[in-house]
Amino acid sequence: MRVGELAARTGVSVRALRYYEEQHLLSAERSSSGQRHYPESAVDRVQLIQQLYAAGLSSRTIAELLPCVIDGRATPALLERLTTERGHVDQRITDLLHARDRLDSVIAAATGNMLTGTSCGREAEVRIQRDGG
Repeated sequence: MRVGELAARTGVSVRALRYYEEQHLLSAERSSSGQRHYPESAVDRVQLIQQLYAAGLSSRTIAELLPCVIDGRATPALLERLTTERGHVDQRITDLLHARDRLDSVIAAATGNMLTGTSCGREAEVRIQRDGG
């Protein structure tokens, strides 16, 4: 498939796909006229890259772990790196859950204030902190 089709199928810009190639995260065959052509497997690869970026991994880290993903090749150092990255992802999940809980508390307090007509002043903030939000 051509670069525009891959971009459309993955929701990633053509510019981002070119960047992935520059970072050795993605590769394409070139036609005699220089057009990029990607295999069907590129869709899954781009989706994986997007997921890893969303999890906070850098291009360099993704490039280091792709051989393990593609064909199972791993070294003890790579496995340690993957385990460390997984720990970072776990921490980000925990942080996001706390942020969500805090937002839930703010929403609950604001909803209660709307219904009772009281202001969202300092009392609401103290209540949110007291209730563990």
